[in-house]
Amino acid sequence: MENSSKFTLFDGLIWGGAGLSLLGLVGLMWCVVIVWRARRAQLPDEDMRAVMARVLPLNLGALFVSVIGLMLVIVGIFLN
Repeated sequence: MENSSKFTLFDGLIWGGAGLSLLGLVGLMWCVVIVWRARRAQLPDEDMRAVMARVLPLNLGALFVSVIGLMLVIVGIFLN
């Protein structure tokens, strides 16, 4: 008989992927907060563009981390 409470590698993939997705979601929300604060400050166009240029790589990185996490969850589910 197999013990169903045993933690497997695939469970680790699922939970690790969920953690990565959550980390990516937090990063995306942080980018939203940065841009929202800049908009509320009513910065001039040049300064707003500078804020957006700084946030764009962070936004893409957070999106990438989130996608990788979701892919790990899917792989863990399929292999389990």
